[in-house]
This record gives sequence, C-alpha cells and structure tokens, in this order.
Amino acid sequence: MTTPFDELQTPAKKPRRFVGLRASFLTGLVVIAPVGLTLWLMWSVVGWVDGFVLPLIPQHYQPEKYIGINLRGVGLIIFLIFTVIVGWIAKGLIGRSLIVFAESLVNRMPVVRSIYSGVKQIAETVFAQSESSFEKACLIQYPRKDIWAIGFISIEAKGEINEKAQTGSNLVSVFVPTTPNPTSGFLLFFPREDVIELDMSIEDAAKLVISAGLVYPGQGKPGAEAPKPKAS
Repeated sequence: MTTPFDELQTPAKKPRRFVGLRASFLTGLVVIAPVGLTLWLMWSVVGWVDGFVLPLIPQHYQPEKYIGINLRGVGLIIFLIFTVIVGWIAKGLIGRSLIVFAESLVNRMPVVRSIYSGVKQIAETVFAQSESSFEKACLIQYPRKDIWAIGFISIEAKGEINEKAQTGSNLVSVFVPTTPNPTSGFLLFFPREDVIELDMSIEDAAKLVISAGLVYPGQGKPGAEAPKPKAS
C-alpha cells in the first residue's frame, strides 16, 4: 500500500536514474567513438588501397587465386613493397637519371606540367624527410602587450625580412599555434629580447595548447594538482 509520501518521492528518483544513465552513455560514447572512428578510417583506407592496386595486377597473379579468400590488406602490402623498391631505385644514379629524363618530358606538356608540379610540391612538403624542426617553446606577448601566448621558435629571420625590419636586434620567427588545432596558427617575427624561452619540451607545450590550458607539464590528468612536498 502506497502513501502520499511515497508518491511524492517516486518522481524524484526517476530523473536521478535518467541522469545517471545519460552520464554513463556519454562516458561510453567518449571511450568508444575515437577507437571506432580510428578503426573505421584505417579499414576504409586499406580497402581503398586494395581497390586501387589489385585491379592493376594480372588475373593469374591475383593473391586471391593463391590464398583462396579476398583478404583485405594484401593490396596495401604490395603497394608498400613496390614503393620501397621504387624509392631504392630512385636513390641510385640510374634512377635519378630516369627521373630527370621523365620530368623533362613532363615539362614539355602544358597542362600535365602544371598538374605534376603542383602534386610534386604537395608530396614533397608532406612526405619529405627534413631535419629542421622547432627549436624550443617560448612565451611572447600577443596580440598585445601584457597578454601572453605560447609559441614555437623556428629559426632566426634572414635576408630581406631581417634587414628591412626597423628593430635594434635580429628577429626570430615564432609560430603561434591555435587551440585546439596546433597545426594552424600564425607566423610572427619578434625581436630576440621579446621572446622568453621555456624549459618545457615542444610536446608538453603542444599538449598545453591542445587541451586549452587544462594539461600542464607534469600533470597526469586535467585538474590534477601537483604533489605537495612533505614537511620535514
């Protein structure tokens, strides 16, 4: 037998249970979504490479004929092996001569020349192995005085930029990343004395930018306080 007091208590419990279920669902979604999207993206890329490479192989050399099943990833393995072989040949004298000869032919074709030069420039920018990288993380006053921002020091400014800038010292090129995507940002030039170098590593500074200031160097979790020293 229920009483009026019980009827008043029942509606209050349901919203609490609903809030708990919703919080558990959102927590599970945060855990599952990145993993699921990553696996789906990798699976799609492998399938796309297979669909592009396998049709180029003659029918009597198709891997499915020997394996017995359509195994995803075989085309990707063939592509990687083929790319390594081409790169090894291109590093030799004969390979470099063939590349120069082929590029000379392409440069004579008006439309193909523009497409090839653009694709080549993009590929060299994305995939080229370069030893140059940011030197250190730093603090600079940006976008105005007394407002501080994290930047990455690349190199000292050279040539016309350093000569025509009306400053008392050499300029330093600083990349100021944006939050939460540190791959985009601004290239700024500061006098050397206006740049404060930080002791934290480039990786720690990038984490600080990506987390919007929630993860500081030495912190395990956002909002976690550093351990306090024990009293002697």
